[in-house]
Amino acid sequence: MRLGSGTFATCCVAIEVLGIAVFLRGFFPAPVRSSARAEHGAEPPAPEPSAGASSNWTTLPSPLFSKVVIVLIDALRDDFVFGSKGVKFMPYTTYLVEKGASHSFVAEAKPPTVTMPRIKALMTGSLPGFVDVVRNLNSPALLEDSVIRQAKTAGKRIIFYGDETWVKLFPKHFAEYDGTTSFFVSDYTEVDNNVTRHLDKVLKRGDWDMLILHYLGLDHIGHISGPNSPLIGHKLSEMDSMLMKIHTSLQSKERETPLPNLLVLCGDHGMSETGSHGASSMEEVNTPLILISSAFERKPGDIRHPKHVQQTDVAATLAIALGLPIPKDSVGSLLFPVVEGRPMREQLRFLHLNTVQLSKLLQENVPSYEKDPGFEQFKMSERLHGNWIRLYLEEKHSEVLFNLGSKVLRQYLAALKTLSLSLSTQVAQYDMYSMMVGTVVVLEVQMLTQSWLRFSPCSCSVSHRHCTERLSWKSHCHLLGFLCSFIW
Repeated sequence: MRLGSGTFATCCVAIEVLGIAVFLRGFFPAPVRSSARAEHGAEPPAPEPSAGASSNWTTLPSPLFSKVVIVLIDALRDDFVFGSKGVKFMPYTTYLVEKGASHSFVAEAKPPTVTMPRIKALMTGSLPGFVDVVRNLNSPALLEDSVIRQAKTAGKRIIFYGDETWVKLFPKHFAEYDGTTSFFVSDYTEVDNNVTRHLDKVLKRGDWDMLILHYLGLDHIGHISGPNSPLIGHKLSEMDSMLMKIHTSLQSKERETPLPNLLVLCGDHGMSETGSHGASSMEEVNTPLILISSAFERKPGDIRHPKHVQQTDVAATLAIALGLPIPKDSVGSLLFPVVEGRPMREQLRFLHLNTVQLSKLLQENVPSYEKDPGFEQFKMSERLHGNWIRLYLEEKHSEVLFNLGSKVLRQYLAALKTLSLSLSTQVAQYDMYSMMVGTVVVLEVQMLTQSWLRFSPCSCSVSHRHCTERLSWKSHCHLLGFLCSFIW
């Protein structure tokens, strides 16, 4: 029985699509996700480890800060703040970095270095994949657990001004918002004025807990004329003045609050030497992260050089700062300088909560988790922590207690680093087998269709040149070829 060209075409298209699907399954590996979904409510926090002690800590620690302001400057490269441009155009920020009450970091943003995936990384602590590049132009509501979701659940009032991507990701989370479109790349003035015009009014009020500002002008200048444009300096000076206004306002308000405030300056990604972004060059992935608060006062001569961290560490740090659960899918580690001034028991409590969250994520996503060095370090840390708690409840002031606490702290920090690396590596692992199978299937179908077109006789009564059925099938082949070339 001869197979009709229409049936043959349908079969080839189906197999071709299957091959592409298998390839994409390997190219876009399943992300690391917690089985406990965000919408199912918060789990009770892990209790403090105990080794025969009569009591332990079973609740989340209290917030460390009264208000948190996040200033995200789109496409802010680390050298724009920590380099010569920062010294020249951002003197107030430079003072805070070098002598002020602050901790500075160079936060690495993993590719793809475009806005929507980077916002997800900052707020969820997870590692978005390249499929999020497609969603960047029309961001759907974010269903993953995030600092924003946890803050909203805790009853905190969040205000947002800036890139409307945030409003799309978190459509029901802001008490007040004003979104600005990012499509008019030629506009680098009004796009930021629309954010700053709200500042004076909001800073005078005290009816909010979290303020998020996302400025787009610097990114637009980069796209128009690159990172060496004279416009870059003017925009950095504008951002420096805005940061000074926010910081001085927060300082003046601290007299009215029992806790200090926190100001976070960060970028979502950098920009290349041509002003673009999306890839993995150093200029695109290295972003500044500055945490400013009176809680971080330094002694004379205390020099703090920017440390290299991961952008995903921000979510865990913000959660601890606000007294919230760490987002379930976060692969990040608490930025320890934020809590190192707290009592030892609190420090260990923060680190324990972070390692418990990461170890749960590891157990749910890695079958051989028990052999993972990070998991082994975590179990060892937890045992030592339990011994410290027992000693703490018996005798609160002793050299032995301090030395053991320091040892537990180092163990937890090592476990956090290893666990975070293991989970991040898991996300980046491509399924090479699926990619190879998909490639072979697509190539085989391509070869089969070309052979069929070359040797199969035309069943129509007219000449080959005018055979409508054959021409229709050839158009199918050209379309498939175009799709395959686009994918690869």
